[in-house]
Amino acid sequence: MKKITFCIPSKDNLRYLKSSINSILKNNSSGADIIVYVDSDKDGTSKWLEKKGIKYLKNNSSKPKGIAYGYNRCIELAKTDIVCMFHADMYMAKGFDTALLRYIKPKTVVSGTRIEPPLHPEGKEKIIQNFGMYPEDFKVKVFNEFVDKSIVEFKDKITKGIFAPWAIYKKDIIEIGMHDEQFHSYHEDSDIFNRFILQGYNLIQTWEGFVYHLTCRGGQFQDGIEKVTQDKSFHNMKINAANHYLKKWGSWIKNNEFSHPVLSPVYRKKIIINNENANLISLYNWFNEGEDVVVTIDGNIFTQQDFQYITQLNDIISDSGEIGEFKLGNIQIKINKIEDISNQLIKI
Repeated sequence: MKKITFCIPSKDNLRYLKSSINSILKNNSSGADIIVYVDSDKDGTSKWLEKKGIKYLKNNSSKPKGIAYGYNRCIELAKTDIVCMFHADMYMAKGFDTALLRYIKPKTVVSGTRIEPPLHPEGKEKIIQNFGMYPEDFKVKVFNEFVDKSIVEFKDKITKGIFAPWAIYKKDIIEIGMHDEQFHSYHEDSDIFNRFILQGYNLIQTWEGFVYHLTCRGGQFQDGIEKVTQDKSFHNMKINAANHYLKKWGSWIKNNEFSHPVLSPVYRKKIIINNENANLISLYNWFNEGEDVVVTIDGNIFTQQDFQYITQLNDIISDSGEIGEFKLGNIQIKINKIEDISNQLIKI
């Protein structure tokens, strides 16, 4: 059986990381490797990893490098052909790695299935079931029984979609340049998923490999609460990541009901704002360099409906399909050239 390297970024969340790593060590079937990127260590993470004999990389700077950076360094260090992006707040069930290895092949990305406590809305790509809200009260025995039944119930079931945890051949993720580190710790996954599709990779989910996901309950989301008011740098990082995504892709993240990315064309666009005001400055983040499409708005008459048109602009241009000028609400749109440049975004 092939071996997987589990890549885990960690930032002061040893409480969750212990549970995550112990589950991999206990339940893997393939002699898995584990590499942890310790982005911040105020809780003794490094000492615990050394005691457990777990390979890790450590950020010695006082400024966090981010999840994207951490994943990339772990991928580079991996000695196995297959790498798995794994979260520090996930508990791996028995049979998880076997299920992924059953479907993994070149140019294919395989996700497991998340089982989550009721902290987020239900979705067709996951199972909502409460087996505990914290590592200390996690009902392992009951969870294992549920997984055993689910493996039988969902035998041979796969759907098209992607989210962590997901596995890929190392050479395939290196081929596209790995994660875009400008995203730091937000939207880096949505960005790389888009690039997988553009590169022609197949994205599938197996319903025979499970993890219990405590849903963003480590790091900045300790105990399920995002402490943005207490950490301005984290809040700014979120805003910067969102701006980078909009600048790069020209529209916001879209997925279907099974969490498979839905891509829009990407065009070189320029915006001209007359009667500019503070509320409109952020719109510049939606436009990349170039003048294939020129959008002109008037700040004095710009409405919420106009904003909605802006968010759908790539699809509107695609549907138009013609060179020329037209008005949409209070927006003037001039199409000089229609060229989808999304393939230029595949590699970092």
